[in-house]
This record gives sequence, structure tokens and C-alpha cells, in this order.
Amino acid sequence: MGHYPPVSTPRRSVAWFGSADRDGFIHRSWMRNQGLPSDAFDGRPVIGICNTWSELTPCNGHFRELADHVRRGVLDAGGVPLEFPVLSLGETLMRPTTMMFRNLAAMDVEETVRANPLDGVVLLAGCDKTTPSLLMGAASCDLPAIMVSGGPMLSGKYRGRDIGSGTSVWEFSENTRAGKMSPQEFMEAEACMSRSAGHCMTMGTASTMASLVEALGMGLPGNAAIPAVDARRKVLARDAGRRICAMVEEDLTMSRILDRRAFENAIRVSGAIGGSTNAVVHLLALAGRVGVPLTLDDWDVLGRDVPCLVDLMPSGRALMEDFYYAGGLPVVIRELGERVHRDALTVNGQTLGENCADAECFDREVIRPLDRPVAPHGGIAVLRGNLAPDGAVLKPSAASPELSKHRGRAVVFEDIDDYKSRVDDPDLDVEPDDVMVLKNCGPRGYPGFPEVGNMALPKKLLERGVRDMVRISDARMSGTAYGTVVLHTAPEAAVGGPLALVETGDVIELDVEARRLHLAVDDDELERRRSRWNPPPPHSERGYYRLYVEHVMQADKGADFGFLVGKSGAPIPRESH
Repeated sequence: MGHYPPVSTPRRSVAWFGSADRDGFIHRSWMRNQGLPSDAFDGRPVIGICNTWSELTPCNGHFRELADHVRRGVLDAGGVPLEFPVLSLGETLMRPTTMMFRNLAAMDVEETVRANPLDGVVLLAGCDKTTPSLLMGAASCDLPAIMVSGGPMLSGKYRGRDIGSGTSVWEFSENTRAGKMSPQEFMEAEACMSRSAGHCMTMGTASTMASLVEALGMGLPGNAAIPAVDARRKVLARDAGRRICAMVEEDLTMSRILDRRAFENAIRVSGAIGGSTNAVVHLLALAGRVGVPLTLDDWDVLGRDVPCLVDLMPSGRALMEDFYYAGGLPVVIRELGERVHRDALTVNGQTLGENCADAECFDREVIRPLDRPVAPHGGIAVLRGNLAPDGAVLKPSAASPELSKHRGRAVVFEDIDDYKSRVDDPDLDVEPDDVMVLKNCGPRGYPGFPEVGNMALPKKLLERGVRDMVRISDARMSGTAYGTVVLHTAPEAAVGGPLALVETGDVIELDVEARRLHLAVDDDELERRRSRWNPPPPHSERGYYRLYVEHVMQADKGADFGFLVGKSGAPIPRESH
């Protein structure tokens, strides 16, 4: 049982529960109908359990049980656990894209935490956007907080081989379209892939963000890789419930952990694990919430010399279950040595270096040493040029080396509907050396910044054995995807960025090593095209769609709302009666 100060200590919750007047009576009385005893109001830390459980979010479908283990941990430490729901973002079902609602979920977290008598909060996240949205919202309040990720699914098993969520879907889909896999086999694999609770078990966005939670210092050691159904995930949840009570006593707020060192560590760790390109926009947005200067170029500078050490799909062969058994993220952090700030503070009160000092690797094929990496460059390449003056990103470890320096003719699709209607047309004028260009799929253009940048190749080329082409768009792609794909081109086409001016037949030059993305069209011609360009009509004139389109920033700024940049803390709101 924890030792906690008397009611006079200025905890936030005391402003609700500590007074002997009418308002204190109301707050305590109504909470008593849930069976809380009198000593629940004696100055114990009141801990919110922020739960993104939903049956519409399969990755987080086991969070009722996980929340119960957090609750037990809070009770072990003498705290008062109060669970609350927030908007849940399910990557596999939500349309047009969960990214459309990441900022809405962050607002939900921020306002719920600030409006209620909470001294600290445990954040339960798993599916891709639930992690950044909860971190962003909680960071804006800047209370003590700790994140518990839901954990990856067990490895998929199909006809004697391991298959990975997302990555194998793209592979099987292309093979089916190319006639190398029957529709019946494709359907059979469906039930073999998602065979336990948890999020994607590839190094997609969910696994990447769970890893970065640990690298940022916002999760306990082991948070990244323990499988969702492993009993040790429940132990971690219980330990988090115990630890948050101590964090409240220590006043260990998020801003004390999320300093510049934490973000630099996260960027370098992302390179070492072959992390998702989606982490770029999420970390930029999170840094904006806590006031840490972080730019797109930091991703290139900090990650450029970091080799990919983890042999996981989509950059490699293994899956998250293998990663955990090999030693998990602490081994990677230890392997990086002086490339990370080992003195950075973490939620357990120790430094990142102390947490990883004794990490031991049990499989050097899954987690490679620095002198034998999976790929020499695991970071994110930030490309610039007249086609992306504010930047675009590419994941070298998932790209084809032979296409890293390429000059080709543009084959343009004006939007996703144009792409879907023409990509498999046998008369489509396209060759393997061409560059596929997709417009109007950025934050405002879709709207919502969807994962359509890894365009499936034209069927006629798949049938000829083509497996990769240079693809350029203002969209994102799934962290489970692979290929020579240029993403997040900024400014996006829908706001008049240069991508909007590209026409079929233009020549595009890509040079990853030189970080260059160039449209070989002279300036005068581009100006003539710009004079003829008209913005696309709005998708909706009402509700959240309208709010989103009017206020979302571009990809290079993290696609957050401009009015949410910078934390506002958690002052005690006015009384409600």
C-alpha cells in the first residue's frame, strides 16, 4: 500500500473531493454509488485508465482485460482507479481513414483528462492511431502519464510458413492479381493471419509506435514486443498501474520525459527497427504538443547513419513474436550504444541506459549486431526538390536498391478514384520504368491523409513479373507495406503544391542518396499550368470534416491542428454547480 499525504496536499483530485461544502458532497456522493469507500477520498492519487477498447478496433479488443490488470496495479499501490473510454480508432474498418480522426481522438483525451478529477493517467493503446492520439492528448495536459501498449498478435501460420499482417496481404494480393495464387488460396490465408488478440505483428505502424513509446521513455521496458496474449503483458499492465501512483507522488509529468533527447532517441530507434514512415508525422505532431523543436529534416539528419538491425517484415523476414523472444527493444537500444542519449529519463524513474544495461540477445539473426545489419540505412530519407519543396519521405530499407536512383516518365492519376478505375485497364500506357504519380490524397485532399501511397502495380505489369516501381504521392502508406514509394509530398496537391501540376509524360528524377526529387519541367511551363489549376471542391461543408480541412497542417508539420500546437496544462476548471 502506498503512502500518500493528507487531503490538504494540492492534488488535482482534491479540488473535487477534498472540500466539506455542497460541491464536495455532490462529487463524493455520486462516486459512492459505484461502491467507493470513504478512504477513497483521503488524498489518494486518483488515476484515470484511458481505454481505447472497442469491438470495432480488433487490435484493441482485449483491452477490457488489460484495463483490469492496470486497475489491480493501481489498487496495489493504494490509488483510486477510474476507467474512462475515448474515441477508438480501428485501422482495419474506419473510413475514409483513421488519420482523419487522430486529432479528434487527441482532443477527446485532452478534454476528458482536463475536465475530470485525475492526478495521473494510464494510456491503453494498440492500433496505429490510438498510440499517437493518446500521447498527443495527454501531453497537452502534462500530467503524470504512462502508456501500456496492447501487444502484437502471435505470428500468422499458413501452409508451413510464417505470414505477417499487412505485409503478406500485399504479397498475396499481388500474387493473386498476377495469377500466381488462386482466389481460394487467398481466402484460406485470411483465417491464418489474425489468429490471436493484438495488433499487427509485423514492424508496421502499431509495432513501430509501441517501440517508440518505449524509446521515448513513456512505457516500461518490454512494452514494445511482449505478445498480446502472453501473461507477461498482463504483468506489465499491472506494474504500470503501480508505477503511475509513484509518478504522481514524484510529480513526474510528461514534459519531464519528453524532452529533445527523447525525440532524438525515438528517431534513431525507428531507424534501427526499420520503423514505419507514419512515425514521422506522429512524432512531429507530438513534439509540437510539448513544445520541443523537431523538424522533418531532423528525421534525415538523426537517422541517416543508423543501420536497420531488426530482421522483421516488411524490411526483413521475422515477426514481433520472434523479436520478443530474441530480447526485444532493450537489446536494440543497448546495441545502438552512444547513438542514443542513455541519460534520458523514463517513466520508471530510471534512465534509458539503465533500463537496457543488462539486455541480452538470444537470436542474432532477428536482432543483428551493428557490424552485420539487415540494411545499412534504416532511417527515413527526406527528399526535396521542385516536386517537394517542403519535403517528402521514403523508407530505404523497404525500397528496391536498383530504383534508388531513377529517371522515368510520369503516369498520373488525378485521385484515388481515377487510379482505381484505370490501373488494371489493359490499355493503360505504362511501362516498368515509368513513375506512378497519385494526387489529391494528402491531409486536405482525401481528406484525412490515407494509406494509399503504396499503389498496387498495374495488373499487366504484374503478369510480366514486375514487382516494384517508383511511386510518388501526397498520401501515406501502411507501415506493413514495402516498395520504392515516395510519400507525404508537401505541399500536397489539394492546396496547389507542385504535385498538382504533374502531367502524364513529364520526366521525374529520384535520387535517394542525394535526397533529390525533381520534376524536369521548366519554371515557365509550371507557371502556365498553375494559372489553369483549380482546387478540388470540398468533400463536406459540415461537422468534423469541415473542421479538419480548415485547420489541418501539412504533412511536414505533423498534420496536427494548428490551434492545438503547444500544451495548455491541466488547470482546475470552474465548478459545474
